[in-house]
Amino acid sequence: MPFIKAVDCRILELCRSNHLSINGLANRAGMPPSTVASILNEKSRNPGELTIFKICIGFGISMAQFYASELFNVENIDLEKVHKD
Repeated sequence: MPFIKAVDCRILELCRSNHLSINGLANRAGMPPSTVASILNEKSRNPGELTIFKICIGFGISMAQFYASELFNVENIDLEKVHKD
């Protein structure tokens, strides 16, 4: 899967496990809901580290915890799509 799709899936997974809506996450992260929505709709093809950091704050986790998912294992990321985008 493309890297951005892995980010999308991880955010949704964490929203479900934390019983958070997209608006709830955005509020806790201190960012507009449209920013989170643009990542989930894959309009933002390369969310910055600061954006991911704020999302992690919204979940109350570290960036290491965010990326500690099999979604981000090298064999699960389509590297050709990463390099072409």
